[in-house]
Amino acid sequence: MARAARRGGTSQRTAERPEQRGPAEVRVPSGSWLVCGGDGRLTAYAYGPEGVLRWTEERPGGQDWQGPDLFPATGIDHLTLAQDTHRYVHLAGRRRTGREPGTGPVVEFVHAVQYQTGRTLGTFRSLGNPHIKIVSRQPRVGTPVLAVDNGGTVHLVMCNGARGMTIRREDKTGKWTGWKDLKGRLLYERPAAVATSTGTLELLAPGEEPAWHFRREVPHGPFERLPDIPLSVRPGSLTGIETSPGRVTYYWTDPDSGAVVAHRPGGWLIPLGGAPGEGPVTVLRTPVDGVDSTVFAYRDEAGEVFLAHCRSEHEQDGLWWAPTGLHGIGGPGLAVDGAGRLVVGVYGPDGRLRLARHDGRRGLALGPVLTV
Repeated sequence: MARAARRGGTSQRTAERPEQRGPAEVRVPSGSWLVCGGDGRLTAYAYGPEGVLRWTEERPGGQDWQGPDLFPATGIDHLTLAQDTHRYVHLAGRRRTGREPGTGPVVEFVHAVQYQTGRTLGTFRSLGNPHIKIVSRQPRVGTPVLAVDNGGTVHLVMCNGARGMTIRREDKTGKWTGWKDLKGRLLYERPAAVATSTGTLELLAPGEEPAWHFRREVPHGPFERLPDIPLSVRPGSLTGIETSPGRVTYYWTDPDSGAVVAHRPGGWLIPLGGAPGEGPVTVLRTPVDGVDSTVFAYRDEAGEVFLAHCRSEHEQDGLWWAPTGLHGIGGPGLAVDGAGRLVVGVYGPDGRLRLARHDGRRGLALGPVLTV
């Protein structure tokens, strides 16, 4: 964890500048923490003991940024983000609210929405905890994962206190349904949840036994359990992305080799090399040199960010991992800015945001590093 940079400027009415209350620790969210809004401006998110931190690009593709703005939300110990088809940003956190005598911390999940770039972040609303009747299991729930389908329905997924998988989602009216137990045995803390452009949604939960695989075919429909997949996954490293219409590819770190692996259900395991540190590889699908491609970024154990790409669903052709010159903490961010350029981001050890953009040459060549 690093310290947030001190920045000047005028704060929004409902946000505060961290320097007004003293420096805050910067923690890196999971999911898409670097996003491009509907107006073409980039936004970067982080969090700390006092709440959510946000940096906002002043104009699309520009060098000037506002922030960090602080939106108070104490007690959050994990934050994840997902963007919907309207480019609204959904944030879900796991929050500890106090202690229950003899059982440990009281834990709840919360959700908020950023509707427009640079505007006020919506209020975090409590979604409770699936173990409301078994308080001793509350502190054992895993970290949340978010997926928003092409109809705008938000799904919050996590491993429960019994090491199964539980989901809560919005209904057709926008209200949240109750918690639903999808079962599972000896699952790791963080499953993968991927919404596709065709309206399906897939869940894959690895663990000490074969991974549990689910698919929801229609909006608000039931989840069908698919055949288990025998995988060897480093805990916390699994992620997935739609690599062609309706088809999901999963990526993770092999616990024995320490290298990245790719897999499409029904196909072979594809070794991709590399040497990521903890957490998942960051993945983005975007054209590279006019070709539909999948771009990968990871931070190694020494803190250096590496980048690679391949033609989508052609991982077997091999990847070449190249250092970016960026160093930092937590998982790197990937986004395409309002000018159509690939942007790689990371939070430095000093808590300041560092960015590098594609410089217009072939491949993934990056320009100078911008420190915000």
